[in-house]
Amino acid sequence: MSDEWSARQYLKFEDDRTRPPRDLLAQVPLARPRRVIDLGCGPGNSTELLIERYPDAEVTGLDSSPDMLRQARERLPRATFLEADLASWSPRPDEPADLLFGNAVFQWVPDHTAVLRRLAETLPAGGAVAVQMPDNTGEPALELMREVAAEGPWAATMAGTHAARNDLPPPGAYYDLLKPLCSHVDIWHTVYNHVMEGPEGIVEWFKGSALRPFLSALGPTARDAYLAAYTERIATAYPACLDGRVLLRFPRLFLVAVR
Repeated sequence: MSDEWSARQYLKFEDDRTRPPRDLLAQVPLARPRRVIDLGCGPGNSTELLIERYPDAEVTGLDSSPDMLRQARERLPRATFLEADLASWSPRPDEPADLLFGNAVFQWVPDHTAVLRRLAETLPAGGAVAVQMPDNTGEPALELMREVAAEGPWAATMAGTHAARNDLPPPGAYYDLLKPLCSHVDIWHTVYNHVMEGPEGIVEWFKGSALRPFLSALGPTARDAYLAAYTERIATAYPACLDGRVLLRFPRLFLVAVR
């Protein structure tokens, strides 16, 4: 199984996945930015929000996944999208971005704090960087991915392949990182409780994100067995509500910094 992002899988929960970027954008204080970059734009759902908020701006979506970019271009055929690696990408010096918007992307970037600072340094005076990242590595759904990977007959195959995400630094680390560059830094957490159609819904959610590096290491038979074992553990960790649905607790870290 390829570790490529699947836009189709990701968009199975589009409404829930679009709420955090909508909440993040609501706190961006810019009125009329000229250039806006959607970092890790995915299938274009966050790009669409930016275009609606800033119809006169030059909005560009950036992503490293061809499948995500294909879906984004189909969704927004008049918008501009670029394939690039956020770890090394920077705006052109003669065309700085007034808003760098990163929804659920920096947690996947190696040494993301250094990349975040480097990008913040490119902002003009009055420009802003706005970022949202899942802060859920301590939640049962994430912990069980690692536990099931280490306990099953696939353990040797998966060893060393699933450490795709580390715990986020504490909020103070981001404040100390950005405050020397910025006039204002706002940091907060929001905990979402996403309503899922049973434990299988939780598994489907993470097949579009955090399960990817686990599943990519396995062949079809082992992958199915791993998912069955993981689903069984999820059913125990997330008890059903009275109507049979389950709540997926999902903490996220938000920050908005203005130069």
